[in-house]
Amino acid sequence: MNVEYINPFIEASQNVIKLATGFDMSIGKLNMKPPAYSVSGVLIVVGIVGVIKGKAMLLINKDFACKIASAMMMGMPVPELDEISKSALAELANMILGNTATIFFKKGFSIDITPPSVIQGNDIEVTSSKQQNVSIPLIAKNVGELELCISFIE
Repeated sequence: MNVEYINPFIEASQNVIKLATGFDMSIGKLNMKPPAYSVSGVLIVVGIVGVIKGKAMLLINKDFACKIASAMMMGMPVPELDEISKSALAELANMILGNTATIFFKKGFSIDITPPSVIQGNDIEVTSSKQQNVSIPLIAKNVGELELCISFIE
């Protein structure tokens, strides 16, 4: 695994989440996920092509997703995820990946991204065969945690 490909995602995630929500995100222990796994909550998927090919996913439990959406909407209460709050979460992912692409460009690499897709539910099966699956926990102390998962091939 080339950290030169992982660090832009971490840097962009921390910067964008801080700017959009005010939450300081610390990094948990990175780990590798198996080719297939299940998740529950909110899954935001953005495709990636270029120097690496695959996808970036934000995995967020519903409660923290509501807190993020609320913070992005200037503190408006978000007790349930509706179309507006899901749109805010999609835009967060879009901003993170757009910033990631800019960081890659400044390092001499190129990636393009797809529009984000928001999926919500229980036991969502994610399969990323033939790709490395790097999981990066991002933690907002006393607020919540999300997982940035990058599945790619070089």
